Amino acid sequence: MKTFNLPGTDLNVSNVISGQMRIADKTDGQIRELVAVARDAGINLFDHANVYGSVDHECEQRFGDALKWTPAQRSEVILQTKAGIVKTGEDWAYFDFSKAEIISAVEGSLKALNTDYIDILLLHRPDALVEPEEVAAAFDELETLGKVRYFGVSNQSPRQIELLKKTVRQPLVVNQVQLSITHAPLVAQGLSINMENFEQSVVLDGGGLLDYCRLNDITIQAWSPFQRGFFDGTFLGDYEREPKLNKVIDRLAGEYNVEPIGIATAWILRHPANMQVVLGTTTPARVAAASAASDITLTKRDWYELAHAAGYVCP
Repeated sequence: MKTFNLPGTDLNVSNVISGQMRIADKTDGQIRELVAVARDAGINLFDHANVYGSVDHECEQRFGDALKWTPAQRSEVILQTKAGIVKTGEDWAYFDFSKAEIISAVEGSLKALNTDYIDILLLHRPDALVEPEEVAAAFDELETLGKVRYFGVSNQSPRQIELLKKTVRQPLVVNQVQLSITHAPLVAQGLSINMENFEQSVVLDGGGLLDYCRLNDITIQAWSPFQRGFFDGTFLGDYEREPKLNKVIDRLAGEYNVEPIGIATAWILRHPANMQVVLGTTTPARVAAASAASDITLTKRDWYELAHAAGYVCP
């Protein structure tokens, strides 16, 4: 497993992350097996959020209860969680980046995860009513008390990040966004900039998010790396909707001696932005198969062939 120093931190992170969004119904033994397989593959970063599960902190609690790490074991891994989404108990939620909400969410995460500190805290999606001074006050308090080491954001545009940076003094080291071969406006827009009549040319991220993050040492973490669209099902093995792409994926899987999921992961890891891939699967075998991508490097031709097979225009 390839690792790198996360810019703006002293953390040496794996370029593949184990996401814990779907562990609420898993037994302690299943969670321990999932983590063990991830660790054996070289993964050292585990991603959480206070809203993962049917109730607040449910998945964090399952994780903490199942593992019960000693301080020494805890120091060997990196725990990342998110705050800012508030459930209403109905079929919708809202966003709250107030100082009180951020600190309350972190306190709940610390207790659920059975840890004294969070390595990385992300603001979970933008809050249209954000007051940057509130965020700055929360970050300052959490850092001063040693409860959070580093900070970042999720699903935010360059201007939204710049607004936070107006008052937040800590570097924002991560931006977690959706990215897969079939959901790649982040990358594809730059391939066809200023091309008339191409939907792909439309800027959807507030203006050059990928380049902005590279210029500002913000590491992009790709969530839903195998989804066709916004929770539209996986493209892997879907020959009905993605026949051309799967034909190329299967051929390259044979050439690189990995599973198809490894090729889908490798496509993201090949980008020189040095992104991380967040695996949402709770199937240990799929974690191992995807992690194998860390040790291969697609050629430029293979990378572009996959983009072309996914329907992106390379003028």
